Amino acid sequence: MTWYIFHNLRACIKIDYQNLLLVKWETIEHHEVGFRSSPKYQKWKILLYHFYEPIPTVLHYR
Repeated sequence: MTWYIFHNLRACIKIDYQNLLLVKWETIEHHEVGFRSSPKYQKWKILLYHFYEPIPTVLHYR
């Protein structure tokens, strides 16, 4: 995916099982439309969604 730039995963120091995943995309559309409609997103869901409780909130920042 040429529109993916990098990601960083951080574990919370004070709350077990609390994590922050920061993913940098070229644009919001590359994330919301490009990635989420791709076969790679389907693979992501299959591999990781059973770890999510609850499903994480996705926010976009400048």
